[in-house]
Amino acid sequence: MPTMPPLVLASSSPWRQDLLTRLGLPFECASPEIDETPAPREPAPALVERLARSKAEALRDRYPNHLIIGSDQVATLDGIILGKPGNHENACRQLALCSGRTVTFHTGLALHDSASGATDALEESFRVHFRSLPGDTIERYLRIEQPYQCAGSFRMEGLGIVLFSRLEGRDPNTLIGLPLIALVDMLQRRGVDTLESANLE
Repeated sequence: MPTMPPLVLASSSPWRQDLLTRLGLPFECASPEIDETPAPREPAPALVERLARSKAEALRDRYPNHLIIGSDQVATLDGIILGKPGNHENACRQLALCSGRTVTFHTGLALHDSASGATDALEESFRVHFRSLPGDTIERYLRIEQPYQCAGSFRMEGLGIVLFSRLEGRDPNTLIGLPLIALVDMLQRRGVDTLESANLE
């Protein structure tokens, strides 16, 4: 079997790094510099797929013979993008808005083969159904977790699970920010056998 090209994760996110580590593949990380401003009236699915592709392709000159993974994510409520709250007060408002409702997380994934110039990209959605959240529950959760840099004002990989009544989607890793099932599919199309290449020792 041919040697797997070196893998690069175009992200500084520790959560995405943790997820990619699960596959047991060697990789390095690099932060791309791109403009993440949405285009006028750009729908969330198109936005995250475009940004994932842009992040991966932005590193092609630095990594000319690599497979580069890009990812981006936004959360929407009734089609409106929920940004990162940034502070406690905004997070309280955001969770109060989400209480008893469904938030859709749109995650873009791209795999760029810098040697050939080819890029595979997709958007995958994941729906989170929130419990009815009284104000004191919101306050208590935020004081414990402080998810002020997380879209939706929660951490799925932490205590955020207590806020939900139901999750709906193909791959729970999508909610954290890196759809691993889709990534394995993309790697296979590039000739990478994940199990053959994995080193989990």
